[in-house]
Amino acid sequence: MRTIIFRFVAPYLTSLMVLFSFFVLLRGHNEAGGGFIGGLIAASAFGIYGIACGVAPVRRAMYFHPMAIAASGLMLAVLSGVASLVVSAQFLTGLWAFPGILGGDVGISTPLFFDIGVYLVVVGAISSIALALEERDTD
Repeated sequence: MRTIIFRFVAPYLTSLMVLFSFFVLLRGHNEAGGGFIGGLIAASAFGIYGIACGVAPVRRAMYFHPMAIAASGLMLAVLSGVASLVVSAQFLTGLWAFPGILGGDVGISTPLFFDIGVYLVVVGAISSIALALEERDTD
């Protein structure tokens, strides 16, 4: 499946899919989508890149080991839940802040950080599985 056309298109397609996954992550905070779906899109992008160009370029592009990405996402999701305990609310209670940035109020909340954590867990776990399967396939 490593045709020259696929190898040529795969990096561009991967970039667009990762960008779209960020859009779905941030849009899904208040509408359909979110961390899980955005993470699946990003993991699919890395899977496509791995099929087209091999596992080694994907590992170099990800920079961090996929399981380290998943672990950091899990840590971020747990910390977003623990933040509510600090203000004497129940675990995973949403907290919002609206700091003024560039003349407008920007909503920053613990559910957003939870979504980012889920995104990182899904990207790391699914990419790790996909890369392991692709490595096994080439052996």
